Order: sequence, then structure tokens, then C-alpha cells
Amino acid sequence: MTTPTPLDGLTQDFLKALASETRQQILMLFVGGQEFTVGEIATACGLGQSTTSEQLAILRRGGLLTSARDGKLVRYRADPTTISARIADLQSYLTLCCPPSSAPTPTA
Repeated sequence: MTTPTPLDGLTQDFLKALASETRQQILMLFVGGQEFTVGEIATACGLGQSTTSEQLAILRRGGLLTSARDGKLVRYRADPTTISARIADLQSYLTLCCPPSSAPTPTA
């Protein structure tokens, strides 16, 4: 029996970023390609600016967000390309780890 390769660090960071309800709440702000600053996100989520910055750093490290400087402001947006890549990595890992059973499903 082969042992699946452990998840790489990038995919582990992706899962860590999704593991927090606060970060999930922040991520939902970006639906539809929206861009936000730290201050806008903090206000929308009812968080302090430093807490928001910490959460955004984890989301960036996990590949869920990108950032770009706009003068003195930093704008954040979702990174669908990296998100898709991490989901594919996770799907490959889970398929190796726990392949779908070929046994018929029991009927009631």
C-alpha cells in the first residue's frame, strides 16, 4: 500500500486560511471581484485594523487574496487562479488518500 505524499506547505496554508470563521467572513466580502482596503474590511466585519491586517496576511499566505498598492492604500482582492490551483492540489491529495469506493452503495 502506498502512503500518499503529505500536503505541500502552500496547500496547508490554504487550509489554515479557511479554518477560521473570521477569515471566511472576510473572504465573502470579495464575491464578484470586489476590492477593499484594510480599513474597509475592518469596518465591514467589525474588527480592529490590526486584527484585520493579521487575518489578511494569513489569507494572502494561503493564496486566497492578492494585494496591490494604490498610492498610500493597499487594495485586496480574491485570487481565483491560486484558489483553483490549491483546490486541485487538495482534490488530488484526497483522491490518493481516500479514493472513491467502487463498491455499490447499499440500498434502503
